Formats: sequence, C-alpha cells, structure tokens
Amino acid sequence: MIDIKGTLVSEGQGGVYNERMLGNFRVWDPYRSKLAALWYLDKTTALGKDEVVLYLGAANGTTVSHVADYVESVYAVEFAPRPMEDLLAVAKKRKNIVPIYADATRPVRYAALLEPADLLYQDVAQPDQAGIAVKHLPFVKSGGRLILMLKTRSVDIRKSADEVFADTCEELTAGGYLVEKSVWLDPYHKDHAAIVCRKR
Repeated sequence: MIDIKGTLVSEGQGGVYNERMLGNFRVWDPYRSKLAALWYLDKTTALGKDEVVLYLGAANGTTVSHVADYVESVYAVEFAPRPMEDLLAVAKKRKNIVPIYADATRPVRYAALLEPADLLYQDVAQPDQAGIAVKHLPFVKSGGRLILMLKTRSVDIRKSADEVFADTCEELTAGGYLVEKSVWLDPYHKDHAAIVCRKR
C-alpha cells in the first residue's frame, strides 16, 4: 500500500467520487471505504499487484476503484441496479474491473465468470454474512485470504455487536476459514469489524 506522509493513496485516474489528489495519487478516504479504515488501524493490510480479487458488495465502485489501482483484476459483484450503473462507469475507465450484476447469496449463478481468487473481499449488508463467505470458499485459492467487513447491525439487532462478532467467527471457522485477526473499525465505521481469514 502506498503511504504518503501518513496518507493512504492509490495511483490511478481520479474523479471516481470527487476524491482528493496528491499529484498523480488518489487519496483513499477511510470514512468512505472500510478497507482504507482497516489500513489506518492495522498497517499490515496489503494488496499485491499480481492478485485476483473477488469483491462482494461492490456498490458504486468507490473502494473497488482503489483496489483496482493495486491489483491485477477485480471481479466486482453488485445486486442493486442504481449502484451498478455507477460501477459500470468506473469499470469503463479501469479495464481490470469485471462488473457482475448478481446476488452474492447465489454464487452458482456467476461461478462460470470467475477465476480463482487470492483475496475474497466482502462488504454486504445481509443477515447471513458468514454464510455468504462460506459459499464463496470454493472460489478462493488454497491459502487465499478473506477480508469480511462485518456489519453487525445487519445480522441481528437483538444481539450485541460482540455477540454477532463471536457467532460470525465461529461460523467462518466451521466453514473452512482460519480467523487470523480482527479489527473494529471505530471511529471510521460504527459497529463494523474487519475479520481477516485464510482458507484452510
């Protein structure tokens, strides 16, 4: 990851979401991107130039565009029509983004479009967030990573954030992932935790 005097940036064409520029570098806003927030809280977070990323919950392409600046290719899955329009516009300027209009709860419907991923990045507001990650395990390379951005309020509002977090880690472990670390994303994103795993 590129750090300019403590500011996370990516090298690429600007104008995706009116982001600030530092010369030829795009400032990666941690309040707009949970992956950027994770980097500010845990500097070991990294992306490799040869990596293939499967991104679930691509939304309008804010974080996807920065990820694409770093990696070989991004398969970006989004189900909502309006954000998908924005994502398509982003993909026109970044040829290494493959936009997929599909429901992340049903990966069998787009499995034929994918290649094995080095990183599964998931940011979806669904009750079954751990289950979705487990369903995508076959598309992750052996030893590949999962970064799950857990939205605890989307899972079960009757439980505390800590309870949802513990249940999620248990389900991921049972499903074939090894949980390596976790980081709560306060103050950037309330009631969100980044769970970093490896495929066993």
